[in-house]
Amino acid sequence: MLSHNQKLNRLVELGLEISQIGDLDLLLEKVLTEARKLLNADAGSIYVKEDDHLRFSYSQNDTLQKRLAPGKKLIYTTFTLPINNYSIAGYVANNGETVNIPDAYNMPGSLSFSFDPKFDQISGYHTQSMLTIPMKNIRGEIVGVLQLINAQDDKGKIIPFEKDDEPIVRHFAIYAANAIERAQMTRTTIERMISMAELRDPKETGPHANRVASYAVEIYEAYAQKQNVPKSEIDRKRDSLRMAAMLHDVGKVAISDVILRKPGRLTTEEFDVMKQHTIHGARLFQNARSDFDEFSAEVALNHHERWDGKGYPGHVDVHTGKPMPGFENPDGSSKGKQGEEIPLFGRIVALADVYDALSSRRVYKEAWDENKVLDVIAEERGKQFDPTVVDCFFERLDVIRSIAIRYPDEE
Repeated sequence: MLSHNQKLNRLVELGLEISQIGDLDLLLEKVLTEARKLLNADAGSIYVKEDDHLRFSYSQNDTLQKRLAPGKKLIYTTFTLPINNYSIAGYVANNGETVNIPDAYNMPGSLSFSFDPKFDQISGYHTQSMLTIPMKNIRGEIVGVLQLINAQDDKGKIIPFEKDDEPIVRHFAIYAANAIERAQMTRTTIERMISMAELRDPKETGPHANRVASYAVEIYEAYAQKQNVPKSEIDRKRDSLRMAAMLHDVGKVAISDVILRKPGRLTTEEFDVMKQHTIHGARLFQNARSDFDEFSAEVALNHHERWDGKGYPGHVDVHTGKPMPGFENPDGSSKGKQGEEIPLFGRIVALADVYDALSSRRVYKEAWDENKVLDVIAEERGKQFDPTVVDCFFERLDVIRSIAIRYPDEE
């Protein structure tokens, strides 16, 4: 366990660390991880305020994680709670007060809220001590609720959360609230860019983009771990990759409606025009000033390349759209990039995009049966897709399925 002074020193560092994370989902993961470390909590959850309710948005549990096979991740489902005085998180959000409960199963009957043991009954977990903190921004408005579960001593025994720790975690919750608001603004900006594309192409929706981006992060994490990439580098790249992957098809804003909205099969000439969306998208992120710009250009340009070299746009000069010298086909088109000529994030998003496209219902098709989708991906291993990327996809399939549920298409 950290001493009181160590907690204060770490608090200062955390303010800077979480302010540098741009993606909302990865920020929630970081906030909960670090809050738990500060107070040596076994588990915890984050609820994000949406209008007049709270959305259960992220969860961690070390005890349940240890029951899983190596490399597997804890799966959780999202749900909403009304902001009222009947649930613990709802009460904290409604009143802006911290609630410190030594024993969830022995709470005073005079309290308006109660502990719901349903999760414990399903999972076989035992919740005891709980510290639930409002996350308020600098204006004092509730952004969400941070809930820490089962404080532990140095020997792993469950103990109550110390009263003296409450000011520290409340201060951290302010940092978290302001970082969450910034990440929400970033997410909103990206989703507005996607909405521009959706006005042109109904297939490009916010849920589709969020799913593809989340799948890509999971695949990259598994891939990077196989390559023994340092965790600090994985975390840094995950953040920019997730935002970049959301914008993989943003170049479609430059493609004619006649082509984007054509109900039937495209002619060869029309498909050649459609292929240009990869180049248009990459051009939006020229003169990169950040990882986000660099990864966005990489993903936009390369997510339709194929491992076997039969993809597009191939080895092109992004400025002119013409083949690079030495990479011209006899018909004047560019030779496709092959194998590891394709940048990693392009290879990853290529698979994530195809998986989601086949798995999702569209106006022109029904969603494919999952077994059929998985068979296609397995068959295309080493042809359309990087074999190692395919292997990483199947390693994370349980998490990928849970992501699909978290970001459903709007009816």
